[in-house]
Amino acid sequence: MVLSSMGTIGKRVRFERIVNRNTGNTVIVPMDHGVSMGPIEGLIDLQKTINAVAEGGANAVVLHKGVIGFGHRGYGRDVGLILHLSASTMLSPDPNEKVLVCTVEEAIKLGADAVSIHVNIGSKTEAEQLRIFGEVSRACADWGMPLLAMVYPRGDKINQFDAKAVALAARVGAELGADIVKTNYTGDPESFKMVVKGCPVPLVVAGGPKMDSIENLLKMVYDAISAGARGVAIGRNIFQAEDPTKITRAISMIVHENAELKEAIEFVTS
Repeated sequence: MVLSSMGTIGKRVRFERIVNRNTGNTVIVPMDHGVSMGPIEGLIDLQKTINAVAEGGANAVVLHKGVIGFGHRGYGRDVGLILHLSASTMLSPDPNEKVLVCTVEEAIKLGADAVSIHVNIGSKTEAEQLRIFGEVSRACADWGMPLLAMVYPRGDKINQFDAKAVALAARVGAELGADIVKTNYTGDPESFKMVVKGCPVPLVVAGGPKMDSIENLLKMVYDAISAGARGVAIGRNIFQAEDPTKITRAISMIVHENAELKEAIEFVTS
């Protein structure tokens, strides 16, 4: 995995804390849902959940600044910390509107290895979100902080899984300085290959809402990696799983060990 802007040695050092240096791929578990959705299943006991996914092989977790102390690990397998800078709640008149609730400088003080922002392309507040993206990108370059941009096509009459719309969102992330772009999987490897081809920085796929089966989740991961994704950023489908450690391990097998889909499914279901 190559940084979009090689920048300082500091950025390179931090970057290696959120990716597997041998494969260049990453398994990220976002746990920033508490702001938007409240104390949902899997996020009540953050320390327990972070421990579970770390032991399963997650490379990094995404948290908001106020709960870092509840989830920080002083034991067991290490896991990278990505501090999320954006927020909105499900009670907002426009949940697609995102505001900045933390800065890169705060993230450095709190010990983060990277920061992330959320941008909805096509939303009514797209212009403001892009302005914020620019500010954060500039600060990340100044401080040597890796930037994960969660960029999605969202808005009235927009199909958020349409390949052209997803490709545009991913390209925006790369053009504005993200080191890694997280976006939607388009539903099939061929269309997602087009998204990967058009994005010059590494892409990771979002997990989205809770899926109806483990098999479908692992198939999405397998197909995305086969199409060129450099990893995943999956939240609810991991931290709300019956066994978060086991599902994280199965995903890591695909992302880092080139495991076949059947092998990963058998590991989880055995």
